[in-house]
Amino acid sequence: MSKVLDEWHDEHRRFSHLLDILGKEVATFHAGDDPDYELMRDIVQYLLHFADRFHHPREDVAFSRLAERDPGMRMVVTRLLQEHRVIARAGAELLRRLDEIEADVVVSRAAIEASAATYLLYYRHHLGTEEAQILPRAATLLTPEDWTAVTAAVPTGPDPLFGKQAEAGYETLRRHIEREARHLATRAPVRDSQVQSGSA
Repeated sequence: MSKVLDEWHDEHRRFSHLLDILGKEVATFHAGDDPDYELMRDIVQYLLHFADRFHHPREDVAFSRLAERDPGMRMVVTRLLQEHRVIARAGAELLRRLDEIEADVVVSRAAIEASAATYLLYYRHHLGTEEAQILPRAATLLTPEDWTAVTAAVPTGPDPLFGKQAEAGYETLRRHIEREARHLATRAPVRDSQVQSGSA
C-alpha cells in the first residue's frame, strides 16, 4: 500500500531532520558551550511520543509480516524490532537526563554525551537500514491484507508537531523548524556566472 509507505518515508525524513537538529545541539554541548536544552528536550519528547507510540508499532507489524513472506529478511527484521526497543529506552534515558538539567540537578557531561550519542547513532543507523533494505521489499512483498493489518494494529494519532497545528508543547520546536526552512529558502544558489576567475 503506497500510501502507508509514502507516509513512512515522509516521517523518516522528518525524524532524520530532527536528529540533525539534536546532533547540532549535542555538538555545541561537546564544544563546551550551552546548547538549547529546551529544544533538545522537545525533540526527544516528540520522538518518544509520536514515533515510539504510533510509527514504530505499525512498522513492527509490517516487518513481522515481511519476515513471514521472505524468511531471508528474518535476521534484519529481528534486529530492527530489537532496535525499536533500544531506541525507546535510549530516548527515555536521554529525556531523563535533560529533565534533570531543567530541574537544576548536577549531571555529568559524560553521561549526557553518552546518552545522546547512543540515541543518535542507533536512530540514524536504524532509519538508514529501513529505507535501504526494508521498505523497498515491503513495497513488493506485502499484500493488501498485510497493509490492512498494519493500519488496524495501531491507528495513527494526530501528529503533535507536523500536523495542521502544533500542540502547545511543541510550538517552540515548530517555530525553530519553520525559521530554519525560511533561512534555507532565502539562500540563493551560487551560479557559475557569479564565480570570479581570479585572473586579471
